Amino acid sequence: MTRRLHEGTPGEEVWRSSAGSGLRVTVLDPAADVDVLHDWVTRPHAGFFGLGELTRDELRATYEFVDSLPTHHAYLVRAGDDPVALAQLYHPEDDPVAAAYDVEPGDVGAHFFRGGDSVGWGVLGPALVEFAFSLPDVERIVVEPDVRNRPAVARTAAMGFELAGEVRFESPHGPKHAMLAFLTRERALAAVTQPASG
Repeated sequence: MTRRLHEGTPGEEVWRSSAGSGLRVTVLDPAADVDVLHDWVTRPHAGFFGLGELTRDELRATYEFVDSLPTHHAYLVRAGDDPVALAQLYHPEDDPVAAAYDVEPGDVGAHFFRGGDSVGWGVLGPALVEFAFSLPDVERIVVEPDVRNRPAVARTAAMGFELAGEVRFESPHGPKHAMLAFLTRERALAAVTQPASG
């Protein structure tokens, strides 16, 4: 079995950016981090994430369940000690998205959610990509934002993902109409090593 997800105990740091951004990633602690998560997922812009109706106890239980799965992991991205984003990585072959496309070896699925405005996507996006590719068995990141979430779809393209078209599948929150997108390791590496023009 390939290693595509960072393992660790709740709250443990599993990755630190090499780009000088000061961003680091810790394993989500469902109990200790629930207040931060609940604040984020109940904000107006978080509707597409599908967790805004949950109580704190329900949200904690949801992520305790995620923490129990060997195929799905959740992490907090931090700027120093301050939480700035939620990152969820998973094996797509063990997720409902597998019904929407042909999963390839080395694929890792991802959900990214920025919790506040202190770190912009221009810094956060590349760090999240670097984090997802920091394990050598990962060859391609797969994302599937809701097609109605136009800012997320546009941001996905801006981060270098290739939009593969609209798909429909059953998610834990009901039917999902999503924009499937892929970012290969080769494409991500080319983006950061391409010489500046002019």
